[in-house]
Amino acid sequence: MLKVLYLSPWYPHRYDAMLGLFVRKHAEAVARYCGVCVLYLFADEKVREYEVVDQVTNGVRELYVYYPFSNFPFLRQLTKAFGFLRAFRKGYALVEERFGRPDVTQTNVLTRCGALSYWLKKRFGIPYVVVEHWTRYLPSKDEYRGFFRKRVSEWVVRSASYVLPVSEHLSNVMRQQGLKSDRYRVVHNVVDDFFYDAEKMPLIPPGRFRFLHISCFSESAKNVCGILRAVKRLSEKRTDFSMTMVGVGPDYEMVRNYAKELCLSEELLSFLGELPPDEVCRRFTETDAFVLFSNAENAPVVISEALATGTPVISTNVGGIPEMVDDESGCLINPGDEEALCDRMDWMIDHHADYDAERLREKARCYGYDEVGRFLVSCYEDVLAANR
Repeated sequence: MLKVLYLSPWYPHRYDAMLGLFVRKHAEAVARYCGVCVLYLFADEKVREYEVVDQVTNGVRELYVYYPFSNFPFLRQLTKAFGFLRAFRKGYALVEERFGRPDVTQTNVLTRCGALSYWLKKRFGIPYVVVEHWTRYLPSKDEYRGFFRKRVSEWVVRSASYVLPVSEHLSNVMRQQGLKSDRYRVVHNVVDDFFYDAEKMPLIPPGRFRFLHISCFSESAKNVCGILRAVKRLSEKRTDFSMTMVGVGPDYEMVRNYAKELCLSEELLSFLGELPPDEVCRRFTETDAFVLFSNAENAPVVISEALATGTPVISTNVGGIPEMVDDESGCLINPGDEEALCDRMDWMIDHHADYDAERLREKARCYGYDEVGRFLVSCYEDVLAANR
């Protein structure tokens, strides 16, 4: 059976169950068709010795190596780098012992783990693919910096058998940043199966039209306060709607306080905090339209989830979102245009019935576990065939 090793700097762990959840979902999708092992290395200030956790989640073998480091300012980065390499050495030895030598490595998110995949290729002849999710390459973010990081990333991409960003837009900006390869293909993020099967609750007159927003409440990226101002503006025109906000994050309390400053009533606006996936799905079934007003994005899973439940989307025209939302599935507006957001929300209340929920679900099938899993496995098989 084909064996694939995943390496990623982002992955759910004992301190954060949400970090890199999209990587775990890719692994679970692939595990339906072949063997998958994830090796995750975590610098943990609470441990004094290297600690290994070996577990299986939904068919995916997960090997965690929690490693110590010094908190002294002049030793912190050095001990972290040394610990990372030693943790990889220990972890990979366990991969070979308990899982077997992989046929292919998948690096999720450059650069450190890409360097490890590059080394495995040079040392053992194991080919690798790169899956990229990060928005740091976007010119508006200006976070892809550093001579050494850029050179290593370029080497890793040139030697990768496939480079698989989560949107065509991301693949274009990666090329613009000098990450050259003729093996770019787009891979979708995964939506849980139960989103497709959820029964939609229709709007029952004279009930309020129901808008939903889900995000990590990072104001610089998500512009949640802009949504609040649009809600306030629309409420001065009509009151037959409500907005529900789901999620937590660094600016969560600031956003809630700002809502109070705008005098948005609880009847009009509600905050639910962080919810588990099945509860998020239920909220989508009770929603008539989903709103995302981001300044920067790649391929938001929340839009895929909205479409999988038959929910039309109002979003900004940024990143890979135009690849996901068209006239049949929603409306796109310019980032920061609060007047346009208010107008589109107003329009959506009166034209919601124009959208075919089943048509939206069908368009969203490409984000399902089976579809994404088969795509990734086909890439691995192509890689192995080319290296025989």
